[in-house]
Amino acid sequence: MKVVRRFLDWLGAAGVAGLGVLLFCAAFYSSALGPAQAELERRIANQKFAVKENSREPDTELERFYSRFPRLERLHGELEALYGHARASQVQLLQGEYRLESHAGGLTAYHVTLPVRGSYPQLRQFVGRVLRDMPTASLDALRFERKKAADAQLQAQVRITIYLRKGT
Repeated sequence: MKVVRRFLDWLGAAGVAGLGVLLFCAAFYSSALGPAQAELERRIANQKFAVKENSREPDTELERFYSRFPRLERLHGELEALYGHARASQVQLLQGEYRLESHAGGLTAYHVTLPVRGSYPQLRQFVGRVLRDMPTASLDALRFERKKAADAQLQAQVRITIYLRKGT
């Protein structure tokens, strides 16, 4: 005990306080910070594993996205589907405008502007069928016109874009 007492006298008050802080820090680290650091390292390792497991090649994701669109060669079939929806909805299609527009990405836009004649429920059914059954088509514009207030038939202009995949 005399050796400890001489050592404490040699350290002085500041040395004893410093030694107390050092012992407190060692106890705190071993009881709180050590396990917390181990848990953090475990979570980081699990996260890296999960990222590696779930990572996909960007090209694969992009190819999967483009594969949802019909090929440009299927344009005729897409137009037939559009005309089939018009027949099923009993609307009359007049001569329309068709324009193919190529984009920088992997998609091509085929713009179709159709003058349509029919009743409001028929026109609504036609547009609804196209949007429901042709997921790669978008309705860009819709304009109604009635010559007289008593007319049951409407003149409408429907602008639809059909998106197609480039290449084979």
